[in-house]
Amino acid sequence: MAASTSSQRTYRYLRLGIAGTVVVIFTSVGVAAATVGWLPSVSDYFYTPARASFVGALIAVSLALVALSGRGAERALLDAAALFAPLIALVPTTLAPGAIPGVVAPCAVRCFPPAYEGLAANGVVTYLIVGSLTVLVALLLAALKQLDLAAVGFSLIVTTAVLIVVAAAWLFARDAFLAQGHFVATIAFFGLFAAVAVINAFPRRGTPPALVFRVLYVMIAVALAAVLVAYIVLLPQADARGLPIVLIAEAAALSLFFAFWVVQGIEKWDDADPSIARG
Repeated sequence: MAASTSSQRTYRYLRLGIAGTVVVIFTSVGVAAATVGWLPSVSDYFYTPARASFVGALIAVSLALVALSGRGAERALLDAAALFAPLIALVPTTLAPGAIPGVVAPCAVRCFPPAYEGLAANGVVTYLIVGSLTVLVALLLAALKQLDLAAVGFSLIVTTAVLIVVAAAWLFARDAFLAQGHFVATIAFFGLFAAVAVINAFPRRGTPPALVFRVLYVMIAVALAAVLVAYIVLLPQADARGLPIVLIAEAAALSLFFAFWVVQGIEKWDDADPSIARG
């Protein structure tokens, strides 16, 4: 067996690391559930001692996605997903009244706990500042001919657009942003990953993957799409039915996200020339 190269090991470890973030989230939720019980959603554990692991894992995912973003459409989709992962982490979900002792949600169904607005404000403002600096650094590197602007131009446009939308929503529609921001970011993140799975099954460049990997990628994409549709359609009925629909949907989406990286890690384990190297 030939010795692995430095770049091979880097991409192997990044894929393993992204899959590992799901293990971190599930483990922290399980540990927290031992004391606070099972909550209506995975995201609700933000309000428990699992918060640090939950937020840290999603920030790590964002950085790793940028490093693994590939070329062409895959790069654009993964770069966009990297934009939404921090928002899932930094903008807490709404909470049902009485779901967590000590956390006040002044509403009849679900709403954003006012005591956490300062925490969200710090996260959103930091996100906007760091995101803007990232765009400026990318433009500077392009001006210095250290970055191919044509290759990353679309990602920079998407990044700028998302930053503008987030800033406008925070400044002029803060209540709506706090009520829906986490939900929208979650749908966008996993929806983008469904598209990424399809692209991996039917790449426009290079050699297509073996049939088994094509089938697995398509199954992941279809399952993710079905989970997101069920999530959106059934969410309004969750409280009425008394079912943990959100918890089940989020756990399923995370499991499929994990499965994608395991499958890609196996498929590209011996890839001697990671696609991003010529991105």
